Amino acid sequence: MDTPDAVMARIAQGQERAVAGDREGARHIFEEVWDALQGSGDTAPDPLHVVTLAHYMADVQTDPAEELRWDLRALDAADSLTDDRAKEHHSSLSVAGFYPSLHLNVAAAHHALGQSAEARHHLDRAAQSCEHLAEDGYGRMIRGGIARLHAELDATVGPPGQSGGRAQHR
Repeated sequence: MDTPDAVMARIAQGQERAVAGDREGARHIFEEVWDALQGSGDTAPDPLHVVTLAHYMADVQTDPAEELRWDLRALDAADSLTDDRAKEHHSSLSVAGFYPSLHLNVAAAHHALGQSAEARHHLDRAAQSCEHLAEDGYGRMIRGGIARLHAELDATVGPPGQSGGRAQHR
């Protein structure tokens, strides 16, 4: 992190809990941060905080509809985020690099809900924005997630909503 940011540090604490398997503890931290962001009233929350928090909050949801709601919130916040603000947090960040993962997550949530057309739309958007990813571990992970979800969508048969739950896209 290039610039200290207490909100991002708290979000990181929640994400550490999520990675350690404590989804409920992570969700609790994320809810606290979300409530604090909404409490500012007079000014809109920092889009970097919203996109980061919503992106991680989606991952700790048990209900695919809630996951989609948070994923869409993250995607919407990214549209308000500037490269300058992202770079204040870390010099390597650019907003364009957020979109492959954000669209992939939205696509996976739609897929889990049996909404194939919407899933394909966002998966196409994820694939189209991959040019902004580096050829590193993160870029390979996202590209691999896109390929896996594409294969899942192609293999999905049966009634909507019977896709087997949450897609393993990350």
